[in-house]
Amino acid sequence: MPIVFVSCALLIYINFLSLRIMSANRAYINGESHYSKGQKDAVRHLIAYLYNGYEREWQSFYEEISVPLGDNIARKALLAHQPDSIARMGLTMGRNHKDDLGDIIWLFKNFKWVPFVAKAIHEWQLADTSITQLQMVAGELHARRQQTKALDSTEQHVFFERITALGQELTVRANNFSNVLGEGSRQSKQILLYANIFFILIIIGSVSSYYVSTLNNLTRSKNEIESKNKELLHTNSELDRFVYSVSHDLRSPITSLRGLIGITHRETNLDQIKANLQLMNQSLIRQDEFISEILDYSRNKRQEIHIQPVNIERLVSEVIAMHQHIEEAKKISFNIEMPVTEIDADRARLKIILSNVVSNAIKYSDPKKTHRFITIKSFDREETHHISVEDNGIGISKEDLPLVFDMFFVTNSNKGSGLGLYIAKEVIQVLNGSIAVESEIGVGTTFTISLPQRYV
Repeated sequence: MPIVFVSCALLIYINFLSLRIMSANRAYINGESHYSKGQKDAVRHLIAYLYNGYEREWQSFYEEISVPLGDNIARKALLAHQPDSIARMGLTMGRNHKDDLGDIIWLFKNFKWVPFVAKAIHEWQLADTSITQLQMVAGELHARRQQTKALDSTEQHVFFERITALGQELTVRANNFSNVLGEGSRQSKQILLYANIFFILIIIGSVSSYYVSTLNNLTRSKNEIESKNKELLHTNSELDRFVYSVSHDLRSPITSLRGLIGITHRETNLDQIKANLQLMNQSLIRQDEFISEILDYSRNKRQEIHIQPVNIERLVSEVIAMHQHIEEAKKISFNIEMPVTEIDADRARLKIILSNVVSNAIKYSDPKKTHRFITIKSFDREETHHISVEDNGIGISKEDLPLVFDMFFVTNSNKGSGLGLYIAKEVIQVLNGSIAVESEIGVGTTFTISLPQRYV
């Protein structure tokens, strides 16, 4: 029997170790998205500063470059065996979630010798070198801007080439970093599966040899394990589909941006260059929104529910203000009717739901209508809070209506990723609520959010 207890203890330990490694991998990939976004935004602001010389663009550049610089501080502190507080400070500057800091430091300190971790750290170091070079170019540009208000086209071109080259190099490093960690996660999962099978076989063999009478119970346990494995295979299949679709949607704006950069590189007309820069900005905004949707999805899965009194009217105003940067939003009249002004709910999750529904209403407004509106109402009925979002947009066909809450379902790929309404449904289910939709082509759409008045 000792072999059974030893096998069980090893199985528990390996499962715990593997799960923590995978959790740390996820934290690194999540942190890389902030690193990548920070350097891309920094490059964007630096290019804007190159052409317009606005000081606010220079300040924005330094705000965004501080994200990868913070991760740089953390990496150097960990390699130099400095106190963890320094690494935590750097990782916090890098916009990593506070709950992930421990796992990030733990994996770095204990597994930096593992090939895939060592390779990822190497890519991180190379990216940090490029960030340092980008800082130097920025310093040269700023110094030159202080000497003269306007740069000639030759200087602008030289600076633009250096900046974009570093931006492309950083993008490659970020992709390599994610790919290495992704491969490491798959290896960890495989090792966990083999370890489970190995130790389970030892346990089954040992117990079977000593206790023939427990054969029926062991058979039943085996069937349960097979059932769980099928569920895991199904879950992995969905995860693969999610990762494939996410990677495609993340790369699409990058491909568009690279194309625009190539066109702009050959363009001499300043107005056309400005137009191209605007298109680049729109492409980055779209990618930023998509990353925010993924982060909302991730937070909904791992954050605890926090019920508190929520002022709906104030929350709706915040949501509307969040979307004022969308060009179509400026052409829409927003009507707020809130006889019920306060409810008990999870404010952060309710904001995610409303943000996705309102964003959808804005994106699918009808440009043919002279008066476009979105009306948001609150009302109580049968011990349930209701919030409706009604618009007079283009509407949804009867065939598409049952599919609008499916993952990655879109009627127009240019208007969204297909994650927004799926996330809204997932979030509201966590709150024991529901969301319904009614729509008619050419007339408009109404989404109704229903939440319980009391939580047990």
